[in-house]
Amino acid sequence: MSGAEKGWLMARKAEMAGTRGALPVRGRSGVADLIPVLRDHDGKFAAREQKVANFVKDNLEAVPAMTIARVAQGADVSTPTVIRFCRTLGCEGFREFKLRLAQNLAVSRQYLHPDHADAATPAEAPLERVLDAMYATTAALRQQLDPQMLIQAGQRIAGCQRLVAAGIGGGASMLADEAANRFFRLGIAAASASDSYLLQMRAATLGPQDVLLLFSSSGEADATVAAARVARGYGAETICFTRAGSRLARACSLPFGVILPEDPDIFKPTASRYAYLAALDALALTVARERPDQTRENLRRIRASLTAYHGHTDPQPLGD
Repeated sequence: MSGAEKGWLMARKAEMAGTRGALPVRGRSGVADLIPVLRDHDGKFAAREQKVANFVKDNLEAVPAMTIARVAQGADVSTPTVIRFCRTLGCEGFREFKLRLAQNLAVSRQYLHPDHADAATPAEAPLERVLDAMYATTAALRQQLDPQMLIQAGQRIAGCQRLVAAGIGGGASMLADEAANRFFRLGIAAASASDSYLLQMRAATLGPQDVLLLFSSSGEADATVAAARVARGYGAETICFTRAGSRLARACSLPFGVILPEDPDIFKPTASRYAYLAALDALALTVARERPDQTRENLRRIRASLTAYHGHTDPQPLGD
């Protein structure tokens, strides 16, 4: 490395070190979450802006409904000081600050002020809590899933040329990967996608002989809704497991829309994934029964290949 390059690198490191923990620079894009900024930069604001920060922290829930004059009065500062405070946080002004704060509170309230009634049974075993949620969601699924629609979806997948399973986010992407894993064993040319851009591209390559299988608990993820519309526009069958009445349910040609109960416990993973996984197993079983000869031959080949690979002939899960 040349002397000039070393000098540039040292200067860049110093610049980055100097900006760590700093407040947003005015005129640049502000932070998405204002709440931790207020907490983490306590005492680092200019003196009069700190008074505004203190007032806001003490009245988080009420500030989005206040006027700028009311905030200024409560903080014992002028309205220009309130505006400077908002701009220090990267907002254009007080109106944008209130909007961002209201949005933050809407999604953060359950974490900032948890319902302690839910934690009234701290001695309850985590395993029991998780299993109870699993039973509740799968029971709800059983009541809402249409067996005839399941057969129709199974027939469509059994006869397709290609299947793309997709989901955006932790639980949905796990289900997509599992779907591809299930169906390739049955002789279906299956792939999964969990990247939003890749999903749009894959959707655009599907046609009348193909299937797009989508998973989304909310049914409102823009990427999955857009992909469903694209694939359906090119004639592909679009099947989804999602929330009833959601945008995704309306966008797909064969939607399995369900309303599943969710435990308000914020520490427990979402239980809907268990229900969707059960639905996926039922769909895979339906597909296997639609093409029994191909399924048997594929499973036999997989078993023979694995036996040759690891040398075990005793019963084992395929691919485990």
